[in-house]
Formats: sequence, structure tokens, C-alpha cells
Amino acid sequence: MAKREDLTDWGALVTGGAGGLGRAIATRLIERGVRCLLVDINPAALERAVQALGPKATPYVADLTDPAARERLVQHVGDQWGHLDVLVNNAGIVNTTPFEQRGQDSIRAELELNLMTPIMLTHSLIPLLQRTGNGRVVSIVSLGGMFPLPETSVYSASKFGLRGAMLCLGLDAERLGIRSSIVNPSATETPMLMREAIHGGSKLQFMDPPQMPDEVAVQVMRCLDAPCLERFVRTSESWTVRLAMLLPNTLVRILPLFRRSSERGHQRYLASLVERGLVRQQGGEWELVSDRQP
Repeated sequence: MAKREDLTDWGALVTGGAGGLGRAIATRLIERGVRCLLVDINPAALERAVQALGPKATPYVADLTDPAARERLVQHVGDQWGHLDVLVNNAGIVNTTPFEQRGQDSIRAELELNLMTPIMLTHSLIPLLQRTGNGRVVSIVSLGGMFPLPETSVYSASKFGLRGAMLCLGLDAERLGIRSSIVNPSATETPMLMREAIHGGSKLQFMDPPQMPDEVAVQVMRCLDAPCLERFVRTSESWTVRLAMLLPNTLVRILPLFRRSSERGHQRYLASLVERGLVRQQGGEWELVSDRQP
């Protein structure tokens, strides 16, 4: 078993901190004595998250796609802490509208939050991360950053790009004095995934039951205790993805074979959401009962 790092009184900035995954990561960090600055664009959800997490969690409302807002955030961290121990790049979105029906503004917005924001925020925070002598960056990427699926071209583009950028940063650790790791979850039960389930996301991601946010959070903590370039949540999925990408031309023939099981998996997951009271049909339309993490 890897030796646990002493994280007492470390300071961590978690983007997308009000979401299910951000809260799970912050919960694990706080359990180890870390002070967490949770950054999110949703003030109401952020307030709920902070109330649930306790006094070591602090809210910060910001639109991280706005360069000026990012500058203010970096200044805030510098003023409050003077350094930064951990940056967790977690914020992200996915748009389920078919590619050809999307406006170009929505394409830019998805790429801006998923790809440009973590790269630019990491760049801006490097001086504060370097001051600790042991700064860490952990980026939540996705199996979608390795394995393309139909209907997810923009999301895949952003995650393929983010994976490449953060792996390069990790290889530069000795020069920078900062360790960078990425975590690649598959479908994870968050409000974002629930929206995909009811509003037309790729059904191929529902072949297996979704992971829970805490499973991803555990891998984030492993990145801190035993730094490495890349971690996966489910080992079996990582090998399946890597094997498939050795021969990408076979995907055209292979993916249709999984359509039926994907449809069944999607229906099972949708039924479980209804059974747990997390989604409902209203006037013939599906809707989330609440954005609060179950």
C-alpha cells in the first residue's frame, strides 16, 4: 500500500466544486485535513455544497471561461493563502444536441470550459503552485479523451486535447517543480450524466452501470499519495479502451454490435433514476427532480 501523504492544512482549489464530482473530491480532501476553495458558476448549488462540507470548504463564484474572472480568482488565492498546494481541474460540460444542429457559440463554449479553462487556469496558477515546492495538479479528463463515441465530437475533442496537454505538463514535472496527474473516469453518476440520460446523450456510455463520484475521488487522492501521470477508475475499462484504440478502424464495425446492450443499459439506468426519485416525466418530458447530488 502506498504511503499516505500528510495533507494537513494543505490548500486545494477545486473547479466545478458545486457538482456531484467536485463535492466528492472535496469531501475526500477535507477528510485528510485539506482546506478547499470550491469554485463554481452556480451560487445556490455552491452554497449547498459548502454547508454540507463544513468549515474547511469556502465558496467562490466565478465564470471560469472569463479571463478576467480567472485573473481575479488567481489574485484571491494569492491574497488569501500566498501559495497553492493542489489544483483540481474538474469543471466540465457536455452538450447533447447533435453536432450539425449546434450553433458555433455552443461549440466554442464547450471547448472553452473543458479545454481552454483548465489549461489557462493551470498556467496562471503555476507561480503559486511552485511556492510550495510540492505543488500538484490533478485534472479530471475522461475515457472520452481516449475513446471516441458517436454524437460526442466536441466533448471528445476537448478531452483528447486536455489529456494531451496535462500529460505533457506531467512530463515536465522536474523542470517546473509541479507534479501533474490525470484521472480518466467513464460515465459517472452526477446531475450532468442524468441530464444526458434523459436528454439524448450517447447511450453507448450506459453499457455498464455508471460509477459513483466517490470512486473517482479515491483516484484523485491516489494521485496525491502516489503521483503518476495517469489513473483510471476501472482497470478493465482502461484496457478495453487502449486495446480498441490500437486498431481504430475496427470501431466502425465494433460499435454497432454494442447498440442493443447499450439501449438495455440506458433503460435500466433510467428506471433506476425514476425508482430513486431523481428524475420524472412532466407533461411528457423528462426532467431532473433536483440538481442536488444524491
